[in-house]
Amino acid sequence: MKIDIYETRYELGKAAGTATAQLIREAIKIHGTANIILATGTSQFETLNQLISENIEWSKVTMFHLDEYIDLTITHPASFRKYLLERFMSKVSPLKAAHLINGETDPQKECNRLGILISKHIIDVALVGIGENGHLAFNDPPADFEIEDPYIVVELDEQCKKQQLGEGWFKSIAEVPSQAISMSIKQIMKSKHIICSVPDSRKAIAIKNCFEQPVSNLHPASILQLHTNCMCYLDKDSATLLTGIVREKVEK
Repeated sequence: MKIDIYETRYELGKAAGTATAQLIREAIKIHGTANIILATGTSQFETLNQLISENIEWSKVTMFHLDEYIDLTITHPASFRKYLLERFMSKVSPLKAAHLINGETDPQKECNRLGILISKHIIDVALVGIGENGHLAFNDPPADFEIEDPYIVVELDEQCKKQQLGEGWFKSIAEVPSQAISMSIKQIMKSKHIICSVPDSRKAIAIKNCFEQPVSNLHPASILQLHTNCMCYLDKDSATLLTGIVREKVEK
């Protein structure tokens, strides 16, 4: 894992989106196609904005979706399918394939359907963020690091729900779904490259715990320390609590 720190979230997003685009173009050049995973949420706004501005042969790209709430309609403002349709898919030329998570059907059957699909692909690059509780996708602590299933049904903890409320996706904590379909930790870690975008001071504690503490399922995104091709993009606010060896290494 490597870390870069930028002055603003906009510079962070530009750098992360540019790096993602280059990895996609390289995969297409070598294999004729590229397989990607896209995250959602406020942390991805600038990264996706940069990505859609890049010159990419989208007709050669297959996209998988990182996570989605269970029993939330696609018309709800918090729907991640709605997010990707409006902020990404409607702004690029048609993809080779787009495998969105349907949270409005039988959750286990949907996990099985997506698991079969993604098992046929090698993921070239995954875009991820880190939650205020250190979660990776919707794998809240204590996350399951061992489960082999590509997609799983998970329970959302209270801190995760409060984050979704605080970001303005819901009107009340009671409105936040209690469950979601999430890509598993092992499936995320199978990606050849991981681009992790984490802006904002509210993520600073999670960043410190995930990057300066030993790998632990109590800080799920700490597993990224073990990925040899993971690049984490922080802004000065999310990186503000980093100290010691980590801070010295990224500022050299």
